[in-house]
Amino acid sequence: MKRLRAAVAAVALTTATLAALPAAVPPPAVAVAAAVVPVGPAAASDWSAAVVESTMARYTPSTIGGWSYPVGLYLYGQYLTYRRTHDARYLAYIKNYVDRFVQSDGSIGQSFDSLDSMQAGRLLVILHHETGQDRYRKAAQKIRDRLNTYPRTSDGGFWHADTSSRAHQLWADGVYMVNPFLVEYGQEFGDSAYADDEAARQLAVYGGHLQVANGLLRHAYDESKSASWADPATGLAPEHWCRAVGWYAMAIVNVLDAIPANQPRRPQLLTIFGKLAAALERYQDPATGRWFQVIDKGGRGDNWTETSCSSMFAYALSRGAQQHYLDPHYADVARRGYRGVLAELSVGADGRTDLAGISVGTNVGDYAYYVARARAVNDFHGLGAFLIMNEQLRGGVS
Repeated sequence: MKRLRAAVAAVALTTATLAALPAAVPPPAVAVAAAVVPVGPAAASDWSAAVVESTMARYTPSTIGGWSYPVGLYLYGQYLTYRRTHDARYLAYIKNYVDRFVQSDGSIGQSFDSLDSMQAGRLLVILHHETGQDRYRKAAQKIRDRLNTYPRTSDGGFWHADTSSRAHQLWADGVYMVNPFLVEYGQEFGDSAYADDEAARQLAVYGGHLQVANGLLRHAYDESKSASWADPATGLAPEHWCRAVGWYAMAIVNVLDAIPANQPRRPQLLTIFGKLAAALERYQDPATGRWFQVIDKGGRGDNWTETSCSSMFAYALSRGAQQHYLDPHYADVARRGYRGVLAELSVGADGRTDLAGISVGTNVGDYAYYVARARAVNDFHGLGAFLIMNEQLRGGVS
């Protein structure tokens, strides 16, 4: 705890220094030491640390953004890097970010009326685990308590948001926004009896609606069948958007890792995951190892391989094979994806990493909508997914 307090002070000093420096001058305190190492599968560099150092150089905990799931995803990846490197600056940075929103009495100015707003709650559980401070438990409990009144479909699936425009809708994205938090909350605070059952139920309900015959998941489902994108007969969205499926793939791994072996829904989740894995292997781009923005339409000239979902799939397939949820050969599929993502990573003239080919935030739409989405560099969706993947697979390619 004393080391964390010292690191928090150091990060505060560093971020104040960063704010005072010209933007073009990389501050020595956060320079990427290994940036001169060539990028590629054989590179000896610690690319997780390089991405974290580069991001900390670009943003302070005050300027990285508001309470949101993309920032929460990135900072979760930074935490995984901290757990391996034990660099206290990484944890202190996360704490400084969260403490912008959580008061000393545990109050947090969030209504949690959408699943997206709950994802950064994982950081609350992490900080309680690392510091023991009760403020983080109180803030996390607000999310847990909100689920008691949160709206659901008739078969129990959490709506994507408690708004008229998202009423009755299940988006594949949503399972990652709440369920990893939920099982981690249960483990940290002795609420696993509820949390494990609820998380497994959500994955089963969502998978039951969204997974179709080819093994992939559609982006979303509208129980009311009234959304402009919903098929009038099935309520399903028309396409398999890659990051939506990536969110589901990561969530199902996280939940399988947490729930007990005798959890009644475990066999159903393993079946869903097995069908999804087979589909991902079938639709992986043989040229790059990555996956396409619209997964099953890689043959179209305007489609393109997307970095965040490719990271998510590589992580999920690797972890699934490692944990024996999937056949061992999926580790090879994951390594091909990992090599493909590393090919999108480069180092700029400023010595900082750049990760390309990341789709910006995306609603439900048709094929033309998805392929026309902007392709960003260093978008937090991609950076967070990269760190999660890299911590799983680093050193695992040759």
